[in-house]
Amino acid sequence: MEASYSPYNDFFLSQLKAGNESAFEHLFKIDYKRIVGFCQQFIEDKDQSQSLAQEAFVKLWLNRAQLETVNGIHSFLYTAAKTDCLNYLKHQKIINRHRDRQLQAKEAELNREILESFDFDQLELMELEKLINQAIEELPEKCRLVFRLSRIEGKKNNEIAKELEISVKSVEANMTRALKTLKLKLAAYLPAILVQIILEGL
Repeated sequence: MEASYSPYNDFFLSQLKAGNESAFEHLFKIDYKRIVGFCQQFIEDKDQSQSLAQEAFVKLWLNRAQLETVNGIHSFLYTAAKTDCLNYLKHQKIINRHRDRQLQAKEAELNREILESFDFDQLELMELEKLINQAIEELPEKCRLVFRLSRIEGKKNNEIAKELEISVKSVEANMTRALKTLKLKLAAYLPAILVQIILEGL
């Protein structure tokens, strides 16, 4: 297990704990693919593995002040990822009864390998979701409509323009305004790289 090894030093840890976004972005770029690959050992869906890995980094950022050692960085990421993988598999077992045996085997494997638990407060992802939805609802009406049609309903700009009876340029302008506003609001809570990932995933 690679969680016991860390390429970082005490200065890096102090910068991360202090909320240095450059330090966090450096950490994310180095370890994101590693955590995604770890999740894929248990979750066959690559997109879902990426989502779970991103959640692990969100949790690390919001609990960074409680990190005590450099090795704790990787330990936290792997523990958070494993816990979320386990919860995902349990949920899949409920909605896919025919996969019960396979999921039980994966759960057993996870349980055998779960790292020693930490006393970190876990991020309430529901609170983050609530924050994002609130930020969307506070957008100007036209921006909100364009954003929802584009990111939530997956419609193309020309389809949105036709539905709202506005020009494609107007759609693009409202979308740009919406993204700029959401980035500013979410930047108060998360590093820029996480804000970008979240908005791209909407």
